[in-house]
Amino acid sequence: MAATRFRDRPDAGRVLAGLLAGYRGQSNLLVLALPRGGVPVAEVVAASLPAPLDVFVVRKLGVPGRAELAMGAIASGGVLVLNEDVVRVFDVDEEALGRVVGAEEAELVRRERAYRGDRPPAALAGKTVIVVDDGAATGATMRAALLAIARAEPARLVAAVPVAPAEVCAELELLADEVVCASSPVDFAAVGGSYDRFDQTGDDEVRALLAR
Repeated sequence: MAATRFRDRPDAGRVLAGLLAGYRGQSNLLVLALPRGGVPVAEVVAASLPAPLDVFVVRKLGVPGRAELAMGAIASGGVLVLNEDVVRVFDVDEEALGRVVGAEEAELVRRERAYRGDRPPAALAGKTVIVVDDGAATGATMRAALLAIARAEPARLVAAVPVAPAEVCAELELLADEVVCASSPVDFAAVGGSYDRFDQTGDDEVRALLAR
């Protein structure tokens, strides 16, 4: 697959929306964004199809001392996904893993309250659910989300990302009915490498996009 560059997250959303055009106009469709970076992408997708937009909170588990490197992820509903190879290479013991999981569980709860308030999560059973992020480096975050969402028995589960390594897209195909990946650079190094602008997405921006 040829590599694609995106101006910013909304631009990536427009590209994904084009690839997801087959779902346009379908009833019982729902777009779930993985916050925070996935929300500006998913907002464009949801507006294009059109479909309701909600968030599904997932937290990356960073290697102690190297927080940017994912050794796994947790998702709403108590789902835990580990990258066993990373855990082994960096010799992360159970105590260190437990500390990271505990901290991220607290942040997961905080973000759910911050983004949704008292509003209950969207019902997923029987729906076509499109899960959107701004990219997938190791795939841990998206895998955790797919495993958790599958428990709610959607009619169809779609993973959609602007950029990810080809091997990660292949792994996601084991968990989703369809994987839409706009770009898989051969020299993939990081998600941000495919964007001209890849600023941090803040809580206020997430709330504003959801309010639309």
